[in-house]
Amino acid sequence: MIRYDALDALPVRGALPALHDALERHGTAVLVAPPGTGKTTLVPLALAGLLGGEGAPARRVVVAEPRRIAARAAARRMAWLLGERPGASVGYTVRGERVVGHHARVEVVTTGVLLQRLQRDQELTGVDAVVLDECHERHLDADTSAAFLWDVRQALRPELRLVAASATTDAEGWSRLLGGAPVVEAHGVSYPVETVWAPPARAVRPPHGMRVDPALLAHVASVVRRALAERAGDVLCFLPGVGEISRVAGLIGALGDVDVLQVHGRAPAAVQDAVLAPGARRRVVLATSVAESSLTVPGVRVVVDAGLAREPRVDHARGLSALTTVRASRAAARQRAGRAGREAPGVVYRCWAEAEDARLPRFPAPEIKVADLTAFALQAACWGDPDASGLALLDPPPGGAMTAARSVLEAVGAVDCAGRATERGVRLSRLGLHPRLGRALLDAAGPGSGVPPRAASGAAAPAGRSGALPPGTGASPTGTSAPRQAAGGTARPDAAGAGVPGAGGSRSGGAEVVAEVVGLLSEEAPREYGDDLVSVLRAARRGGDAYGARWRAEVRRLRAAVEGGDDRRGQRATAQGDDSGRGRRAAVGGGDGGQGERVGEDVLAGLVAALAFPERVARKDGGSYLMVSGTRAELPQGSALRGAPWIAVAVADRPVGRGHARVQLGAAVDEETARLAAGALLTERDEVHWADGDVVARRVERLGAVELAVRPLADADPVLVRGALLDGLRREGFGLLRRSADADLLRKRLAFLRHRLGEPWPDVTDDALLARADEWLEPELSRARRRADLGRIDAGQALTRLLPWASGEAARLDELAPERIPVPSGSRIRIDYDDPEQPVLAVKLQEMFGLQRSPEIAGVPLLVHLLSPAGRPAAVTADLASFWKDGYTGVRAELRGRYPKHPWPKDPATAEPTRYTKARLGR
Repeated sequence: MIRYDALDALPVRGALPALHDALERHGTAVLVAPPGTGKTTLVPLALAGLLGGEGAPARRVVVAEPRRIAARAAARRMAWLLGERPGASVGYTVRGERVVGHHARVEVVTTGVLLQRLQRDQELTGVDAVVLDECHERHLDADTSAAFLWDVRQALRPELRLVAASATTDAEGWSRLLGGAPVVEAHGVSYPVETVWAPPARAVRPPHGMRVDPALLAHVASVVRRALAERAGDVLCFLPGVGEISRVAGLIGALGDVDVLQVHGRAPAAVQDAVLAPGARRRVVLATSVAESSLTVPGVRVVVDAGLAREPRVDHARGLSALTTVRASRAAARQRAGRAGREAPGVVYRCWAEAEDARLPRFPAPEIKVADLTAFALQAACWGDPDASGLALLDPPPGGAMTAARSVLEAVGAVDCAGRATERGVRLSRLGLHPRLGRALLDAAGPGSGVPPRAASGAAAPAGRSGALPPGTGASPTGTSAPRQAAGGTARPDAAGAGVPGAGGSRSGGAEVVAEVVGLLSEEAPREYGDDLVSVLRAARRGGDAYGARWRAEVRRLRAAVEGGDDRRGQRATAQGDDSGRGRRAAVGGGDGGQGERVGEDVLAGLVAALAFPERVARKDGGSYLMVSGTRAELPQGSALRGAPWIAVAVADRPVGRGHARVQLGAAVDEETARLAAGALLTERDEVHWADGDVVARRVERLGAVELAVRPLADADPVLVRGALLDGLRREGFGLLRRSADADLLRKRLAFLRHRLGEPWPDVTDDALLARADEWLEPELSRARRRADLGRIDAGQALTRLLPWASGEAARLDELAPERIPVPSGSRIRIDYDDPEQPVLAVKLQEMFGLQRSPEIAGVPLLVHLLSPAGRPAAVTADLASFWKDGYTGVRAELRGRYPKHPWPKDPATAEPTRYTKARLGR
């Protein structure tokens, strides 16, 4: 029986005529409706013609939600409104679970499932309308679904109706994207929500990575208790993640007659159902952003907002990707506050200062701008638009992220060199996994490949098959589902599709373990399971929690996919009971009819992690691990992986301010597995370089950045040796050559002429000399093999090769830049060329008597340092005539008493110059 009283109370009902009219005229519409108006539940029923009334056409409607919990809740709510059970007129499909009857007219799916369905059947046969709900959240799958649906409507099915629905969104942008779709607004019952600013009494550290200051969580718990004391009704508290929810729940403690519920994507179905149903007692609901939209939590009159959210981030430089904690946007804060005013006036306690509110970002970052795009790039390639340039997207994908994604897809053989999807890529897209995990599943458990091997030492996977993924493309495997079928993609004959040689074992116990490990990596396991993948696997098998149930369903789905089935096969298996016990009994080598080697699950777990993240295979190096990508990683204190010579890092992050990654989940592997998984990065080459003050020549076998074996090299390539010697000169300078004072002086003289006259005089700076080493250091350099050989090269003699001999200017070197010049006393004084702008002549004052003008070289007056008889500077001048006239009198007065044996004439301009004392002059 249809619950008309509940349907009539939904405010969006008043907008239905305008929505129907927009769809009749344009086929597309943008529906903007505040939270609680019924856009998620009433609109699909109306579009499907399920609300009764004669003449209402019967249509099949698909509703796409960004989260599984929202999809289930929306379907159950619509079924309740119709007086039915889910699966009759209204059903739902999420990954691993399908509750849809033969006569269902409304199906609620996640956007990931919708993408896979579009790839499998571009026309969406039998579907009359699609509603993209909560499109303001800008999830990557939702944006991609909208782009694909617009393509379908434009090219294949102009009659397909599209509705973009949201509480708060860029209505004009979506309207433009959908070909000028009319914007229909629904006005709900507006209950006032009072804002209470409740910042911490003391400053707290800002979030970084996944870490949230415990002081902030303690403050949030205190605000929850305050709200319970000050206000009536249930309390909904928003926190960024599962760990923070658990921590705040512990801080709140037992509250007597108040129930504390924790709702998030991993929460058991029973808890999710309890949250979405009215409670007999007062409740505190601790929730992640899943409760921001799509879900109505009845009884909530108070919202406590911690002001934090989680967004994906990719560290391309280190090949790491993970969720990170950020300040929630103002749009998200409005959504959260609105939860308090859905049924009656309410209040929101915001755990930050009012002055900070204006500094918050307006909207959350679109996922396409910040997330790993490998799965998106595969979807686009399978759709037939490898660079996504033809897709109708609100924001184009960043070029760098798309390039990194293409590199990953090429490495796993999912696309060819032109970016087109291969047959292997199509199969990867059908797995509903991140391509990295899909690669691991196919290569470790592919049909006909037997049980994982003990690879022969030194064996490497061919570069075109099962290749290592490039660094800088680390991907978080959770969240984004892959597409299901290619649209005209071409196969590449040499694509990586045959599996790792000797790995896996379809329909074997080994394949069961592989599916179990991939299932663990596809959705983050609880932190309390540990950081050792094998231990996490065993904990998941034992666990009776919600995560364990979801994991077992996912394992069945993956096994069905590997064996040639699809999601429906995996979903049918869900209803047949848990067969994971049978798989576990066969897990260690018992399922291949006696063929192949019996391999333990620890080897299989490491193999899967290494195949999924080959650039994160790491060897112990001192107190940390060096990944083959070149990034260092550290294990937490007490890790079960400590001491393992090799590990495969499955999940890692990099704390702010630290250069090393931090391992969160990994598996111990041996060198053979490392070579197998990262074989495309295995090289053996001669390395000749300058190190520790000399040439080092060696033959090195490397796995990426990790050195496997090193042998001395006696017959190094002379070209490489020459490069190493030049690098030594670059690092340590030309002091490595045999230098005399004359050689240094020659270089300074040439520097002066270059500065003063330019060409053809040579540039003798270090960089210029290194660039022209083949001109002035040959043939000595070509014969040199080590540092000692450099020390035998005469730098002065070598520099003369750079003189402009061809033009004849070299003959004028002594004229233009002489080593010494004569002075009036007859002495020949050396010129100091340390300053190429103005060389210095340091000479005793008495030797310059009678000289009216300062001496010049190359047209530049020398800077004359006039010395006392003891050789100390008495005056500095570049104009002798002026000095004799104005400065000499003061110098004479100061020095004649100190040096009475030397001549101090009153008129130095006409006095006789001398090197001697007065006594000697008298003789």
